[in-house]
Amino acid sequence: MDSPRGRIDLMKGLSSGVIVLDETVTAHFDRCLACMACVTACPSGVRYDLLIEAQRAKLEVSAPRTFADRVFRELIFALFPYPNRLKAASVPLLFYAKSGLQMLVRRSGLLARLPLRLAQLEALSPNVRISDLRTPLPEFTAARTERARGRVALIAGCVQRSFFPNVNAATIRVLAAEGYDVLVPPSQGCCGALSLHSGRAGEAKRFARALIRRFARENVDAILINAAGCGSTLKQYAEIFAGEPKLRDAARAFSDTVQDINEFVASIEPIAPRQPIAMRVAYHDACHLAHAQRITAQPRALLRGIPGVELLEIPDGGQCCGSAGTYNMFEPASAREIGERKAENVLSVKPDLLASANPGCTVQIQSLLRSRGAKLPAAHPIEILDASIAGRKLDAFRNA
Repeated sequence: MDSPRGRIDLMKGLSSGVIVLDETVTAHFDRCLACMACVTACPSGVRYDLLIEAQRAKLEVSAPRTFADRVFRELIFALFPYPNRLKAASVPLLFYAKSGLQMLVRRSGLLARLPLRLAQLEALSPNVRISDLRTPLPEFTAARTERARGRVALIAGCVQRSFFPNVNAATIRVLAAEGYDVLVPPSQGCCGALSLHSGRAGEAKRFARALIRRFARENVDAILINAAGCGSTLKQYAEIFAGEPKLRDAARAFSDTVQDINEFVASIEPIAPRQPIAMRVAYHDACHLAHAQRITAQPRALLRGIPGVELLEIPDGGQCCGSAGTYNMFEPASAREIGERKAENVLSVKPDLLASANPGCTVQIQSLLRSRGAKLPAAHPIEILDASIAGRKLDAFRNA
């Protein structure tokens, strides 16, 4: 029952009334990563992604959950889809890390006495830097070429802009160097990805409607995103609003314009010179990039285009790292078991740097590496390309 086929059978049983939704049945759905590996593997083209999202929307309404479980879920969704709240949380996180309190707590054994989910939140806390709090995103950046090749808009993301702002900054610099004017529309909110993947369909639609209307004001050639989980949802807007005639066409126009940053940069003729970077780089396939969006070749082409980079393939690279949106917070034991396998495979190729195109994956893998005492810097592929174009060293990337 923990296979895609088994879960579809459970869905049929619930729909026909043969089985009753209880804690056991709910647990089988909760344990699904929604990594979409089954979608790319299915020879019949079954859209399991749509099935599990619809089922989780039903669970959100009627699943038997404990009071503590519901409170924890509300806590997560009161924080993560709101960039301003995440930014505010960065300040105490920075104090916690820089004051020595984090090191003291981790050495004390206190975390082992906390409920597993709370201990997991601490383990996943990102390495916030003072520079992260000082990185504003310009609303407009002009192309650094004599004439602009085009005009694009960037979706800043929630976790990305709050905890990984250099990914957005690097994205803007690369696009400008390649001859594009870049807009970052202000007042843009969450895309709804985390909410959609967790069954909070109404909330996801509310976020999506606002984002569609915000970007409808901009006349651009492409809408770009540099977070894999967000990208898969943005491209799904046409399906999400298929039953709403008033928004259906706008949602389709929006989705048709969205591209992942790796996808976009790999599709254009490069004009910015690349400087050598002598590093062994292991590329991690984020599930919502590789399976949901079928983007695997483009990030590799981007990295191979950098002189000196030795691109390493991670064994069983198509397997999930255990992050899966909110999965590692709601199912920490399972996420750790899955992630340990990924961490082991990453270390097996002895890289100098981990490349990951999704912030959740980066946080998850580095958390597991840190628990092993391993320190491996990580970067988004666009950050590596940015460093190559600028001729800058890679010593500023985040360690585990």
